Amino acid sequence: MAKKTILTGDRPTGKLHIGHYVGSLRNRVALQNSGEYDNYIMIADQQALTDNARDPEKIRNSLIQVALDYLAVGIDPAKSTILVQSQIPALNELTMHYLNIVSVNRISRNPTVKTEIKQKKFGESVPAGFFIYPVSQAADITAFKADTVPVGDDQEPMLEQTREIVRSFNTIYQKDILVEPEGYFPPKGLGRIPGLDGNAKMSKSLNNAIYLSDDADTVSKKVMSMYTDPEHIKVSDPGHVEGNTVFTYLDIFDQDKAQVAALKAQYQAGGLGDVKIKRYLNEVLEDVLAPIRDRRAQYEQDLDYVYQILKEGSEKANVVANQTLKEVRDAIGINYFG
Repeated sequence: MAKKTILTGDRPTGKLHIGHYVGSLRNRVALQNSGEYDNYIMIADQQALTDNARDPEKIRNSLIQVALDYLAVGIDPAKSTILVQSQIPALNELTMHYLNIVSVNRISRNPTVKTEIKQKKFGESVPAGFFIYPVSQAADITAFKADTVPVGDDQEPMLEQTREIVRSFNTIYQKDILVEPEGYFPPKGLGRIPGLDGNAKMSKSLNNAIYLSDDADTVSKKVMSMYTDPEHIKVSDPGHVEGNTVFTYLDIFDQDKAQVAALKAQYQAGGLGDVKIKRYLNEVLEDVLAPIRDRRAQYEQDLDYVYQILKEGSEKANVVANQTLKEVRDAIGINYFG
């Protein structure tokens, strides 16, 4: 039975945090190790430049940090192809061809694009490159003929736009070349975790994240600052676990579900203090993060090797993307010289 092809990736705008780990990274490792998929993992530096063009150093510096995080969590270059978007020239030409079969109005109606433009407060000054990034993502996906794309629920509109482009291209040029991708969604409730402050989103801009590279002292300080139950003033007070970030994290990271249930019951009845439960959470997180931190430090000692992994992955990806581009050019009829 032929393997399915998966494409995933991240914008390199800083180090990755535990929200990324829960939402995608550990899932990628599991899919990689299953042996059922041909995995391409992209560091989408060109996409990151669409709203950071005036600060390219930020993207260059972040690229190696994201690569280190990938390797640290267990992404294996022998099992997954790690590539750098800007090093795959075929993606740019594919984007151009797809732009010719999708309207400005259709892109502007994409709810993910509308939301992100609002979040970034572009107003009328949205960069054209950012505006068209759903088409660029379609190029990324179709270049490797990915039939499976792990995404969060909020990215489904982007995936649907890719499917529309695939159908349009195959219909217009009467060639069954491009592959329609299907979404692979995380288990319900594990797509996103709240920030340390209880905010629904963990992000660098909100300064409410625990990073995979944070040392033990930093993690401990962040955990002790976490939002709990504002009405749980004294240890003897009954507390609420709903909306309590500490218990949300325990639900996600603690494998001892019976222990979590017992702690919840004790907290709700009164008699369990926030400091004690935070210290317990810190121990749970250290069990997860310490091995990741150690592997990251080992790779950090040989950055030349890490860049070599990216170079070799990009070279392998180029062969695949160039073949797809050739098929696309043949279908359009613009391979004039063979």
